[in-house]
Amino acid sequence: MQTIKRMIDHQVWANRQLLTAVRESGGDNPGALRLFRHLAIAEQVWMTRLNGKSSAHLQIWTDNAELASIEELLAENERSYLAYVEAITEERLDDNVTYANQSGTLFHTSIRDILTHVALHGQYHRGQINRALREASGEPAALDFILFSRLSE
Repeated sequence: MQTIKRMIDHQVWANRQLLTAVRESGGDNPGALRLFRHLAIAEQVWMTRLNGKSSAHLQIWTDNAELASIEELLAENERSYLAYVEAITEERLDDNVTYANQSGTLFHTSIRDILTHVALHGQYHRGQINRALREASGEPAALDFILFSRLSE
């Protein structure tokens, strides 16, 4: 359970760090914003599924991403994930969640695997966003887990 909580804490920290970097780069990089919105919506999709609700109404990709709406969504996701991992027990982590993906296909996945996926999916896209910032002469954010670990000691 501690590992899952730690991964979610890193997710929250890394999203905040990256939000600052995107804002400081001007907040208008379309590629970075598209990826950042996708990351935030994907977090929302998975939390919706973890709560037993349909995510069919959520649009995973869009080209009209705005920093202010991404920031609001990240704050909402942060509250949801921190509360979720605080309330869940180790015993429940291996419970399966039944959900439909955005195409309507049904799946059964453990809570542990979903939370692990959310953390790893976010890390993948944060790297892409950092690359987009660098390509536009922006300053990428340092987001490595080990840096988070050192800073949180």
